[in-house]
Amino acid sequence: IEDPEANLAESQEFLSNMEDKKTTRFTDGKTSFGMSVFNLGNAIMGSGILGLSYAMANTGVVLFLVLLTVVAVLSSYSIHLLLKSSGIVGIRAYEQLGQRAFGTPGKMAAGIAITLQNIGAMSSYLYIVKYEFPLVIQAFLGVDKPSGEWYLNGNYLVIMVSISVILPLALMKQLGYLGYTSGFSLTCMVFFLISVCTVILYSCRPAPVATAYTIPILAFAFVCHPEVLPIYTELKNPTKQRMQHVSNISIVVMYTMYFLAALFGYLTFYGEVESELLHTYSRLDPYDTLILCVRLAVLTAVTLTVPIVLFPVRRAIQQLFFPNKTFYWPRHIAIAVTLLTLINMLVIFAPNILGIFGIIGATSAPCLIFIFPAVFYIRIVPEEEEPMRSTPKILAACFAGIGFLFMIMSLSFILIDWTSGSSKASSGH
Repeated sequence: IEDPEANLAESQEFLSNMEDKKTTRFTDGKTSFGMSVFNLGNAIMGSGILGLSYAMANTGVVLFLVLLTVVAVLSSYSIHLLLKSSGIVGIRAYEQLGQRAFGTPGKMAAGIAITLQNIGAMSSYLYIVKYEFPLVIQAFLGVDKPSGEWYLNGNYLVIMVSISVILPLALMKQLGYLGYTSGFSLTCMVFFLISVCTVILYSCRPAPVATAYTIPILAFAFVCHPEVLPIYTELKNPTKQRMQHVSNISIVVMYTMYFLAALFGYLTFYGEVESELLHTYSRLDPYDTLILCVRLAVLTAVTLTVPIVLFPVRRAIQQLFFPNKTFYWPRHIAIAVTLLTLINMLVIFAPNILGIFGIIGATSAPCLIFIFPAVFYIRIVPEEEEPMRSTPKILAACFAGIGFLFMIMSLSFILIDWTSGSSKASSGH
């Protein structure tokens, strides 16, 4: 139970220098604390969990745990920087923070990073639908050798799921309305986790695998920053402390689920685990009841995550191209339809999920997790409150430097991996 007077003082501090806009811009939302945890947890949780066993196979258990812990702590710290900057200027939109810090270039950079990151995330989710849904239908129908049936074509199924399930949810006016679907999605992923932890079906001799994608996959698994401020906007009794608690709980729960899923998936397959864990399980017995149920649960979870991730992209597009426009249903619908059409095209032609994880994780993820929150904080927090040589701003500068280093290293590793792969392919040919 929170102290109402403390909330009032926090709100006044949050809206300092913004009294003239107090009643029009920031009203209490209608989304409860629990629903906000569900929504943010669902934004964190997604197809990233399917690539973590592959990352553990690259690094080993101890190094993986260290890296996962570091990324989780840094993600929580960057959310703190975002909320602090938001509280100083009274803004709850990532793109507007960029504009306040660096003008139009900052706004454009934030909007483009959010768009690329979330389009990559939604593409990876729908790629799972494209690959897994036909196999599930095939197993339920008992079809051993498909002969070109349309209902076993992944491209058709992705389009059908997008139109019948994702689009209606993406057309909701507010993100808070998706709290119940987020809770159901997390329940499905808990079932996936329990299944992975309790059944070790197969053992493979450890084999060396490429390590270029390990850190990008880990970073991609914790990106939720574009959703933080929209969820904050709709939070009931919003305070910085309350939203930080929402973020910390979501990160801790996802951290635990990530580690357990990665550990038991790795102990099942060791070095032969694939970049998408469900592909590896399908080698055992595609018609096993438990594996079918796990596949169906993951399909449901990632499908219900897409609308959550689409909201920040639509908001970024509106901030970039329609900054002074009020809510307008035709525009709201048109942006959602356009985004889903583009993503379906990417999914149909994308080669594999590993490329999506690696490229997006190595570029937009470090911007959203490390660089932007830190530089926004340095620019927005006034020097009268925190001088440039103060400890918080020095830490923020170091944080941004880590982001730049991470981006350069990840892109270099991926380039080396691609170059060596191309050379081997040429030699083999």
